[in-house]
Amino acid sequence: MRRHPILFGFLLLLGVGVLFFLVITYFTRDGADFSVKDKVGVVIVKGFIGDSKDTVDKLDEYARDESIKAVVLRLETPGGAIVPSQEIYEKVLKVKAEKSVVASMGTVAASGGYYIACAANRIVANPGTITGSIGVIAQFSQVEELLKKIGLKSTIIKSGKYKDMGSPLREMTDEEQKVIQEVIDDIYEQFVEVVAQNRNISKETIKETASAKIFTGRQALELGLVDELGTMEYSVDLAAKLAGIEGEPDVVYPKEKRGGLLRYILGEAASVISKELDLHSRGIDYLYLDDLMKGM
Repeated sequence: MRRHPILFGFLLLLGVGVLFFLVITYFTRDGADFSVKDKVGVVIVKGFIGDSKDTVDKLDEYARDESIKAVVLRLETPGGAIVPSQEIYEKVLKVKAEKSVVASMGTVAASGGYYIACAANRIVANPGTITGSIGVIAQFSQVEELLKKIGLKSTIIKSGKYKDMGSPLREMTDEEQKVIQEVIDDIYEQFVEVVAQNRNISKETIKETASAKIFTGRQALELGLVDELGTMEYSVDLAAKLAGIEGEPDVVYPKEKRGGLLRYILGEAASVISKELDLHSRGIDYLYLDDLMKGM
């Protein structure tokens, strides 16, 4: 190298460049930046709510980040499973104890989506947002007649008379329907309690005027189900204002996960199969049902 100082210098610069690139890549791998401005973090809940992990993890991440002073929860969902909706709601409450949280409603923020919104400091809807649907639904498919036509029979061995309750292989008895109804009534009561507690509306009023009905954002404002009408941009500005951020804040969006071509193809295939077979049509959910929602 002593005989080739130019080559040595070139290799040294190349090494420093590679090291610098690796450092920058490490610190920005999760969408982090070097901005010293106060930030508003955005969490997106989109489509059927079947799992809470990704949303809860993102909320935890924003809660730990001292540069993020407020959170906007963007809701584009007809609702979904009971427990994931409740888990996200509880996490939003914890974040709200430390930072301002604004729920921003998109095209649809109904049922489980509205349940989650109730945990925020403020709820903002667009005038044409579809929201409400404060209720519970249970759906159980039945293929007994189909099996008879193709000559198939099933044998069920169980430990109790309710063990195969809701089975698609036979019709549900009146007694079983009563058991399911009691479960639905209790879960519905939990939903009403959450709305009453967070929106300062009596349970009686909710049951009389809002039970399972859908509303536009403007109608929801008149009923006290939302606080203001506005866009996503307005919601970000409102969150910044509530957090005491001066000037225009930086907005941090979740970084999209990239899993390669095979992962994408398999994910798309699973999505198509799920929609075709309507895999969400069995069980008990906080869900607003509409053919338009199947495309979300």
